[in-house]
Amino acid sequence: MKILVVGSGGREHALAWKLGRSPDAERIFCAPGNAGTAEIAENVAVSAGDLKALVRFARENRIDLTVVGPDDPLAAGIVDLFAAEKLRAFGPTKSAARIEASKIFAKELMRAQKIPTADARTFTDSSEALDYCKRLEFPVVIALATQVDGS
Repeated sequence: MKILVVGSGGREHALAWKLGRSPDAERIFCAPGNAGTAEIAENVAVSAGDLKALVRFARENRIDLTVVGPDDPLAAGIVDLFAAEKLRAFGPTKSAARIEASKIFAKELMRAQKIPTADARTFTDSSEALDYCKRLEFPVVIALATQVDGS
């Protein structure tokens, strides 16, 4: 099998290393990879965020399986895109990746399904957020959402 691992972090290094141990692995590519993956696979100069270029690379190189590590391409729908192009990819669909990609969505889902989770609030007004923080007991975790669009 020819396998493409998408990403450039430690997770992708571990994936490439383990996949390379399979007797079925003929060749491992990492896009874009890192210095560590270069020692165990072939790095290719394709950004993990360039989904069209990844599809093109997979087609041109007859990739049998693509394994996606980073959250951003998953949230952008890389697995859905590969499926639409009749290419095999391992990872959650865009809809499923939303649970990891959007903490707001994940919290709302957990509340709706009565899944135990820490208390959380979402604000669009910084003064309301500061007022809320004044009432909290520490320690707490504060996450800044750069965009509030319901996703």
